[in-house]
Amino acid sequence: MLVSPPTTTATEIVLPGKVEPSGLEVRVRELPAPAEGKVVLRMDATGVSFAEQQMRRGKYYDQPPFPFVPGYDVVGTVTAAGSQADAALIGRRFATVTKVGGWASHLLVDAADLVPVPDEVDAVSAETVVVNGITAWQMLHRIAKVRSGATVVVLGANGGVGSTLVQLARHAGIEVIGTASARHHQHVRDLGAAPVDYRDPDMYQRIREIAPDGVDAVFDHVGGPGLKESWGLLRRGGTLVSYGTAATKNDDGNSQLPVLRSVAQLALWNCLPNGKNAHFYNFWAGKRRLEAFRSRLREDLTQVLRLLADGALTPQIAARFPLAQAHEALALAESRTVAGKVIIVADPHQ
Repeated sequence: MLVSPPTTTATEIVLPGKVEPSGLEVRVRELPAPAEGKVVLRMDATGVSFAEQQMRRGKYYDQPPFPFVPGYDVVGTVTAAGSQADAALIGRRFATVTKVGGWASHLLVDAADLVPVPDEVDAVSAETVVVNGITAWQMLHRIAKVRSGATVVVLGANGGVGSTLVQLARHAGIEVIGTASARHHQHVRDLGAAPVDYRDPDMYQRIREIAPDGVDAVFDHVGGPGLKESWGLLRRGGTLVSYGTAATKNDDGNSQLPVLRSVAQLALWNCLPNGKNAHFYNFWAGKRRLEAFRSRLREDLTQVLRLLADGALTPQIAARFPLAQAHEALALAESRTVAGKVIIVADPHQ
């Protein structure tokens, strides 16, 4: 007698189009049994990244067509495993980067993309440093390669990536100047950075007053016209890492153009004989060499999770919402009134 493979009922939050956060929809569907090499992951925690805020507006580079389930990363527990996936994974907790699909009670993921979460780190804390931690670690240590004793500027030092980047830099013996609104300055100081008000029209001059000889790296998620000012902060040998185009998030038009303009500008600056470097950080760069990409991601996230477990990093949790209130989580993240990452957790009954 043939037995039908088990299915899992998943509750998903769907982004149906360019809607306000209140326009998110709830869908319930049956997930198929995991195929070869895949597992069912029960979501314990996911979150709101800047990516989802851009996707809502149709402004994220290379986002899928509407409708789709957003959710860039997830921490969860494996509940089922397909063939070629180790059955010993079941019942264990992992982190994974999904790009989309994370705002769901259950999802199917490749077992090869799972990164173990230390037992002493809870799911919500781990979620704060998945995509944020990988991004911050790779920009600081793989791209800019900043050394102890250097000085860097972190724009948006109170945000998810920014607050993680500040902590990683301070742990590595690096001085940090962090921009944030005045209400978040004490938080930035608590992280170990010197705060500068990003609303100050003379913000870049304030940074120069703190670091008159220039800085060794600038991490800029804003892009737009301010990118030139960030480039101007560098001393000889310094590195500018651009990793977003927040300045144009509300602009109409092609979502790829702001990124392409930034990449072109950075490439032009790299040709100048002044010893400076400019890079556009792309989280997914190198994925064509999938095994190498997975290995690098696993190595970097493991390092960050270990720092979290050891207390060298403090999770920056802005707020937490159950999955059913994902629209409220998105609205709060977009309000720019909080520090850290807005977390979405599993509904109590699931």
